[in-house]
Amino acid sequence: MVAPLPLCQDIQPQSAYFFGSMGCVAALVFANLGAAYGTAKAGVGVAHLSLVDSTKIMRGIVPVVMAGILGIYGLIVAVIINTNIKNDSYMSSAGFIHFGAGLAAGLSSLSAGLAIGIVGDTSVRAYGKQKAVFVAMILMLIFAEALGLYGLIISLLMNSKASGLTQISCDWTH
Repeated sequence: MVAPLPLCQDIQPQSAYFFGSMGCVAALVFANLGAAYGTAKAGVGVAHLSLVDSTKIMRGIVPVVMAGILGIYGLIVAVIINTNIKNDSYMSSAGFIHFGAGLAAGLSSLSAGLAIGIVGDTSVRAYGKQKAVFVAMILMLIFAEALGLYGLIISLLMNSKASGLTQISCDWTH
């Protein structure tokens, strides 16, 4: 007895496109939320630094720049996921993996943005009063930025896994 062939909507349901698209949205939105918070919070510290010692502003703006990079991580992942959503054949497993990849990049960048904002604000204020804090500030910011980078790396690995899935054709006529 031959097993019945699976239905096309079971292999490539319309919900796969939803989950893949939500991966794009999650990567971009959460990463930009982290970048915005980090920029705003650290920017307050830079404004305070300008009142304390305006000659240190260019070095004090490092947390703002590092927070902005987090938005780029989300953009990269969103573009990569979007280019891998195929119109003709997109399996539900690829949609789920892309959704997870978007969440990995987005939420990691969000957490990095929170850390950069808090560390940046406090460290820049301290740097205005004590020059020796600068190296410690940079080290803390690097470790905070690494959280977003970890999410980017994992999402790229997940995307390559989704791209390597074997496409099952729904054309049963051949």
